[in-house]
Amino acid sequence: MIVQTQYIKEKIWIDTNEKDLLRIVQEEIGDADPKGTLDYIKEAIKGGKVITLVDCRFRKKVL
Repeated sequence: MIVQTQYIKEKIWIDTNEKDLLRIVQEEIGDADPKGTLDYIKEAIKGGKVITLVDCRFRKKVL
């Protein structure tokens, strides 16, 4: 599954690799559980949802 991200003020979605996803989540939530949060996001977007975490949105890439 390819995960795309978009900051709230942007208009385009960007394919994001695993390392950068973890970094983004960590920046958004601080020292809370970034790996657990990322796992939750991945599970939630499988069904086509868009998840917003503070200033960043996550979605599954539509092929």
